[in-house]
Amino acid sequence: MTQSERFIDHVTTAGERWDLLAWKYYGDPTDYSGIIMANPNVAIEPVFEAGVSIAIPLQQKGAVVTASLPPWKLSQAVSE
Repeated sequence: MTQSERFIDHVTTAGERWDLLAWKYYGDPTDYSGIIMANPNVAIEPVFEAGVSIAIPLQQKGAVVTASLPPWKLSQAVSE
């Protein structure tokens, strides 16, 4: 697998945040740590300016055990 196959290149719009990127690509706004680690040259700011190139690591999702999920997460687990 090449470098480009393991990442999605995202160019930010003004006002985007790390958590919004995690929500958009992973469905979980708290799952942004991998995105931050994949972009060591990007300053950790509260919001992005427009035009910042961010590498979004692809994630392999495993089986979801729905019995331990809260009710508001169940619909997401079924759609994956």
